[in-house]
Amino acid sequence: MTTTTTKATTQTRSMAKRILNFSAGPATLPEEVLHQAQQDVWNIADSGIGILEHSHRGKVFTRVLEEAEADCRAIAGIGDDYHVLFLQGGATLQFAMVPMSFLASGRTADYLDTGSWSSKAIKEAQLLGDVNVAFDGSKTSYDHIPANDELDLTDGAGYSYYCANNTIYGTEFSRPPATNSPLVCDASSDIFSRPLEVSQHAIIFAGAQKNLGPAGCTLVIIRKDFMAGANDGLPSMLDYRQHADKGSRLNTPPAFGIYVVGQVFKWILRQGGLAELAIRNREKAGIIYHAIDTSGGSGFYQPVARPDSRSMMNITFRTPSDELDRKFIEEAQQHDMDGLKGHRSVGGLRASIYNAFPKAGCEALASLMSDFASRHG
Repeated sequence: MTTTTTKATTQTRSMAKRILNFSAGPATLPEEVLHQAQQDVWNIADSGIGILEHSHRGKVFTRVLEEAEADCRAIAGIGDDYHVLFLQGGATLQFAMVPMSFLASGRTADYLDTGSWSSKAIKEAQLLGDVNVAFDGSKTSYDHIPANDELDLTDGAGYSYYCANNTIYGTEFSRPPATNSPLVCDASSDIFSRPLEVSQHAIIFAGAQKNLGPAGCTLVIIRKDFMAGANDGLPSMLDYRQHADKGSRLNTPPAFGIYVVGQVFKWILRQGGLAELAIRNREKAGIIYHAIDTSGGSGFYQPVARPDSRSMMNITFRTPSDELDRKFIEEAQQHDMDGLKGHRSVGGLRASIYNAFPKAGCEALASLMSDFASRHG
């Protein structure tokens, strides 16, 4: 009786209505990945055991880990001169792990402050060594990505650090900044949304919960020769070299997170890879930006980011008043759209449309925006 009830409950829940999730993270995952995960939580690879229960050193999980790394390399064209690691602690731990490893005594690291997450990274690095803020976006309310001639770089810097996409302000680098030192990138919110210029970077890292999978897993792509020069005397869990030596299994890894990220990698490959996703993402974002830009002669919707710095992942905008912002959010919820409230530090509205977010959802939002503006403009 218990088994029958459990199965019926599971079936009922699997058929429950899903709505459009515009959350900035944790965020939308591909539905086919979620369905596969439902099956594999119960019994993966006909092993009779679910992915949550397998030993992290057993054959089944070893295959999961090996396939995840291989697919990651295939997606981004990552060569043997880079390690691919699956770590814990989110991108936030990387804010400290990078300078602990590579900000040597007597050296300076350049940081580009383009928003909240790079600002947090700067504060962590300043606890550990000398930091030069090569661009201070706070002076213009983080409304744009700096041109190369806006950068005040240090000769002989240990590394240069930037955040590729700024979820809170809705800005994104269209290409990596030109620097004269090893380049470190926090790619948490636009990782694998477009072709990735791996060879221009010493480190690329990304918390999984925005565009790759569930919270709790962090992807790190690190060039081997750069890693070899890391500072000595680090605690084992904060030493990239030890994680690499143990193949991301220095301790028990975030096994379920790695599994889901691996399934997302397979989904990306089935979609045609990063070039195809870039086309889709530009089209999806274009639908919403068009709604912003054509919202009446005076502009009912006001963008947060400058047009030359707009993100394809996080679209930030405002109505003419806080009251109308709240009313728009209420109406959106009535139309099965959730997660559109802007970050508390910026206010307004934010639509996060990561890889797995459907084009139809962007069209539905644009339609509501047009209707709302016609009634309240």
